[in-house]
Amino acid sequence: MKNPAISRAIRGLVLSAAVVFAGTFFATWSPAQQLDLPDFGSSADLVISSARERRLGQEFMKRVRKTLSVIDDLLLTDYLENLGNRLVAASSTGAGRYRFFFIEHPTINAFAGPDGHIGVFSGLVLAAENESELAAVMAHEIAHVTQRHLTRLLEDRKRLSIPATAALIAAAVLGTQVDANLGAAAITGIQAATVQRYINFTRAHEKEADRIGIATLAAAGFDPYAMPGFFERLAKASRTHEISVPEFLRTHPVTSSRTADALGRADRYGHRQRPDDLRFHLVRARLRERSFSNARKAIAHFRAQLEGKRYRNEVAAHYGYALGLARGNQIRAARALTDELLTRHPQQAEFMILKARLDAKRGAADRATKTLQNAVGLRPSNIPLRVAYADILMASGQPARALETLEEVARKWPGRALIYQKMADAALKSGRKTATHRYRAEKFYAEGDLEPAIRQLEIALRQPGLSYHDAAGIQVRLDAIKREEQDAEKKRW
Repeated sequence: MKNPAISRAIRGLVLSAAVVFAGTFFATWSPAQQLDLPDFGSSADLVISSARERRLGQEFMKRVRKTLSVIDDLLLTDYLENLGNRLVAASSTGAGRYRFFFIEHPTINAFAGPDGHIGVFSGLVLAAENESELAAVMAHEIAHVTQRHLTRLLEDRKRLSIPATAALIAAAVLGTQVDANLGAAAITGIQAATVQRYINFTRAHEKEADRIGIATLAAAGFDPYAMPGFFERLAKASRTHEISVPEFLRTHPVTSSRTADALGRADRYGHRQRPDDLRFHLVRARLRERSFSNARKAIAHFRAQLEGKRYRNEVAAHYGYALGLARGNQIRAARALTDELLTRHPQQAEFMILKARLDAKRGAADRATKTLQNAVGLRPSNIPLRVAYADILMASGQPARALETLEEVARKWPGRALIYQKMADAALKSGRKTATHRYRAEKFYAEGDLEPAIRQLEIALRQPGLSYHDAAGIQVRLDAIKREEQDAEKKRW
């Protein structure tokens, strides 16, 4: 029979080993220490090559996607990536790959997985009162990645294969939402003393991430007081039963001494008052509207906000209301409200996209196409606008033009499964069978599924009339993925 104390300790270990955000952000810091970072050893660089770390990240994300609802909404993802990249640029050790993504779940949490995959639960954004609070959580998670905390902890997992290691991490991050036996089987035989040694080690990681995270927060122009303020507010709210206790507060309580340390560290910088980006509030409204099970509830929520003037941002409240009206097929009312929003913010991508989609629903495809074509011309680097334009082209029976647009997006923003899926659909409707299979292969590869990616490329090679140039390109890609698959299966940690 399991020892409950050991089980709790093991769960604490794997949660920390997966670098799950646990609310333990607070440690003493001074500006003089900025470049004097603790060195827990760089042997991790020798243990895990960049190729293996990338495969581990892919395997990890496969399990995340199978367990949780990863939001494939480019407007939301684009905002989160812009915010994350701004923090990375401000970090003194911010080099590396990062993938920021939202998970649709009310949990107030975030986590950093292998190869820079950083997930943010929608509940965390809705709980944040300002952009600095969201940035505080992300800065801490970025610090875990830059300091390679997870990679260091994997040094003792050398004998596990990449899939097994990814399974261990996913079980830790996702808890019982994954097969409950998976995590237990992966760590069978760990003794209490070993568990305690790992917990001590990861506590040191948390202190390092606290310190680096708040330095990054201040360097990026956000308020450093947001870090202790946000989590102290959540702790107080949970004590008064205003909200359920967040997972990280149960795992690592926010003590008064840690809060005091964080406040002292923030005092070194002083307040950084800055207005929130409008997109922060639009993202909150979009996530809130998505959280309702039906349009009627969403409409009632935002209408009540507007009538009672109970909102943090009036523009965002109107945007959420328009989204609810659109979902409820009240197209005329939604369109009128969107026009008002565009009058106040004519260059806002969220409003231009909503206007075009409403026009498409009304059967005015030409007007919708023109709206987004003009918007893309003015802002060619805006990915959500380009993809929305491709969606309208597809809906209006122009798959070839849609594919051309999406191919431009993929060249500038590679490795996105959602984009490749849209490209495959456009290629299929354009009658380009070889391209259909190639883009399906890239979609599977982006999701970490190497075997189906290989099969799709093999099918592409068998298509009649394939030119020598295209065949050579497909063969090169096929060989590369096959080598990667063989390497992942043969080599163990």
